[in-house]
Amino acid sequence: MHARKIIIRFNLIQDLNKKLMRSEQEMYDLILDTARNDDRIRVVILNGSRANPNAPRDIFQDFDIVYIVTDVSSFRYDPDWIRCFGELMIQQTPDDMGDPPPNDWGGYAYLMQFADGNRIDLGLYPLDRLKELKRDSLSVMLLDKDSIIEPFAPPNDSDYYPKPPTSKQFADCCNEFWWVCPYVAKGLWREEIIYAKRMLDNFVREQLMKMLVWYIGVKTNFSRNPGKFGKYYKQYLELDLWEMLLKTYSDGDYENTWATLDATGKLFRITAVKVAEHFGFEYPDGDDNRVSAYLKRIQLLSKADEI
Repeated sequence: MHARKIIIRFNLIQDLNKKLMRSEQEMYDLILDTARNDDRIRVVILNGSRANPNAPRDIFQDFDIVYIVTDVSSFRYDPDWIRCFGELMIQQTPDDMGDPPPNDWGGYAYLMQFADGNRIDLGLYPLDRLKELKRDSLSVMLLDKDSIIEPFAPPNDSDYYPKPPTSKQFADCCNEFWWVCPYVAKGLWREEIIYAKRMLDNFVREQLMKMLVWYIGVKTNFSRNPGKFGKYYKQYLELDLWEMLLKTYSDGDYENTWATLDATGKLFRITAVKVAEHFGFEYPDGDDNRVSAYLKRIQLLSKADEI
């Protein structure tokens, strides 16, 4: 039975590899033909990276599409209708999922990864709530059957530019960063690697990435999109800072994680000081010095010693 499952999986992989990826034009034709042939669909809007003139182009960019429709429920409760878009590898309907709980946005989404490698993230939005639809700077009108939407400005990513921090936001970020670092150190000393990495990779890193966004904002006058989850950081960070950022990612080795914690602190300090200087904020040198010394003491502490 196990061998049969392996053979079936191997054959499935072979079949998927043989499928030719449909071109960008073929996908647009499919998306628009589907809309033209369905009276329930009145408007088609393109969002996301394919609407962004500054985004790097590649074959794996999603087609982020919004259909404005007369009746969302008729699409929601007839899931087979999406078969017209092609053979699915896997799909997701986030509005039906419990974790995370769905947003009450009035619409319904089908996220579709196709066997040929293309992906469509399709949002269905009710026509009767059109006035509530937020305009996104990365929007391109593909079809408006009834000319009911005011024309969009040329697409740009200005909605995704970072905002300068307030003095309190900066102070809170620094405080949270240095507050959580001892959690990492204590987890490493106790040989609780999963806990330590959770503290480092989630809570400490969240503040580091926030500071890096502000640092890039300062460098670019807050007029560039740093990208989701640091996608474009490499474009804006100096080479030495980029290499330092890469050193903040480690494996499950204890010594490597100690080195990662040290690199994370150094990178945070360098960028936070620059941000503070730019805005005239006060960087908490005292917190930094005391916590950094404490981390080093824990790293050198043997199990038989006491602080």
